[in-house]
Amino acid sequence: MNFKKKLLVFSLCILTLFPSIVFAYSNKIILGGENIGIKVNAKNVMVVGFYKVEDKYVGEDAGLQIGDLITKIDNIEISSIDEMISIIDQHKSNGFIQITFLRNQKEMHTTLELHQDSNGVYKTGLYVKDEINGIGTLTYIDPNTKIFGALGHEISEKNTMQKVEIKDGLIFKSEITGISRSENGTPGSKEAKFYNDEIYGTIKYNEESGIFGIYYDQFPNNNVIEVEEPDNVKLGNAQIRTVISDSTIENYDIEIININKTDTTKNILFKITDPELLQKTGGVVAGMSGSPIIQNNKIIGAVTHVVVNDPTKGYGIFITTMLEEGEKKE
Repeated sequence: MNFKKKLLVFSLCILTLFPSIVFAYSNKIILGGENIGIKVNAKNVMVVGFYKVEDKYVGEDAGLQIGDLITKIDNIEISSIDEMISIIDQHKSNGFIQITFLRNQKEMHTTLELHQDSNGVYKTGLYVKDEINGIGTLTYIDPNTKIFGALGHEISEKNTMQKVEIKDGLIFKSEITGISRSENGTPGSKEAKFYNDEIYGTIKYNEESGIFGIYYDQFPNNNVIEVEEPDNVKLGNAQIRTVISDSTIENYDIEIININKTDTTKNILFKITDPELLQKTGGVVAGMSGSPIIQNNKIIGAVTHVVVNDPTKGYGIFITTMLEEGEKKE
């Protein structure tokens, strides 16, 4: 997935007899492949970096670390940068603010000294973020529940590599405007234009196996496909379904070269064999995450990762894992 971060510098910146769990996902789903824009709002304000104030890193001096999640300023709960700035603006005359934050799910506290520059602006020395924007690929829509799944992996913050705990989010229309080709050691990416006003659905959950929510726009097509179980996935020919230009969805040939039923998200190792896709992208690129994997006219999984040292290869997650997660969250 190719994410453009909203990075803000704000100056004020055994045997157990329990019943089995039965998942009720549909055995036929609407096939995805559409490119989607993605926006998620984090539950808290994330510390993603530090800058010098009067030759000192005051944020680090206060004991804060990249990846900390700020939950309160002067004991007032916050969930956005705007709220954080507003409280600091009200309390700046004290010269200090009390910060409550989470680190590894443990609540901690510190005092941060504010510094005023020559223009009278108070600085915190913190780079912070409260939302992430990017692109990915829609994997499926369940026609019975309208639950959708995309990406095949969680959204994480690039600087910290931590999973983003989200408050809410949206998926919306986007078009591919160009491709930065993958090279050995350097994965490429899709470039896209966003249409933020053409919303497809709401994101409710960010999980290890993808993002999930409710699709409320008109279904993109009537392309219903049968779901294949992991035990029936075979080595050999298959296809991935994705967009590499505008909004045109195409199927491209791959070869499945290994199957791993024990990993969480890297179940299917494949190699791209389609000459056109290799010529245009160099292999798997960021933005393909979520692209459906099809074998024998059934959906078996979704693209999740690129093999960095050989981007002609990539990994996929079993579709049943995504469907179970989506249904479990409903």
